[in-house]
Amino acid sequence: MIPKEQYARADAMMGLAEAASGIFAPILAGAVYGIIRLGGIMAIDIVTFLIAITTLMLVHIPQPPVSETGKAAQGNLWQESLYGFRYIFARPSLLGLQLVFLAGNFLTGIAYTLLTPMLLSRTANDELAVGGIQSAFGIGGVIGGLMLSAWGGPKRKVHGVLLGWALMGIGTALFGLGQSVIVWFAVAFLSSVFNPLVNASNQAIWQAKVAPDVQGRVFSTRRMIAQVTGPVGTLIAGPLADNLFSPAMMPGGTWAGSLGWLVGVGPGAGMALIFVICGVLTILIGLYPYSIRVVRDAEIILPDHDVEPATQ
Repeated sequence: MIPKEQYARADAMMGLAEAASGIFAPILAGAVYGIIRLGGIMAIDIVTFLIAITTLMLVHIPQPPVSETGKAAQGNLWQESLYGFRYIFARPSLLGLQLVFLAGNFLTGIAYTLLTPMLLSRTANDELAVGGIQSAFGIGGVIGGLMLSAWGGPKRKVHGVLLGWALMGIGTALFGLGQSVIVWFAVAFLSSVFNPLVNASNQAIWQAKVAPDVQGRVFSTRRMIAQVTGPVGTLIAGPLADNLFSPAMMPGGTWAGSLGWLVGVGPGAGMALIFVICGVLTILIGLYPYSIRVVRDAEIILPDHDVEPATQ
């Protein structure tokens, strides 16, 4: 529907809409909860959902022409369901990009599951401070989306993906190192500024390389690969913090003497150490693929879907 040169800008605007809703929806919910209670809020959710679906039904969305790739994807339900896996695994560059997201989502899943309990532990259960820090994520996402919409992202989108992950890793580590609300607010804002850069750059690469008539099958598989480890990280975060890191970072704990200078000692220090470790590993996840050509040069190795292959 739009020129491929504008993919990153359009994807940034989509991320901007999601981030904006993350700012205003909680505020509105808090304002009307006392009046309409949870049932009223759920009713609003259903009505707005129906409005969105009705809008999509009324808008004409042109269907892409059938490509040679699309013809090769045709088959029975089982074959078409597995086509996305075959497509990605046959292209090491796309697989490499997905492994970056798989590993990154796993680490951020561990860390950010612990964000609220860590902040509450380190602020003496200051819910107002925690709410402000959560809002900073949404504000940063909006600013990042606006900036990327105006800029369009780097010429080589892979830099937006890899450097973006490295920058988000720095933000994750700083969450653990910080010990004041001002620092956490600033880190939340700056970390979320880079999130649209990562997602929009990655989306632009895939939109340019994958034929439009098979994007549904390929993109659904791609998202599953990228997100499959997220719930695993969420599941292990609590036991990891409760049974290992938190006891070890309490006064007199196993690691308190050697690592207390880094994240402090006491309530929340163990979870802060998890943030630091996950952040450092996320930085490596962003930088290490620069040593792997199939990932570093993914945009060069893979032809755009609308470029005819050279004849011999």
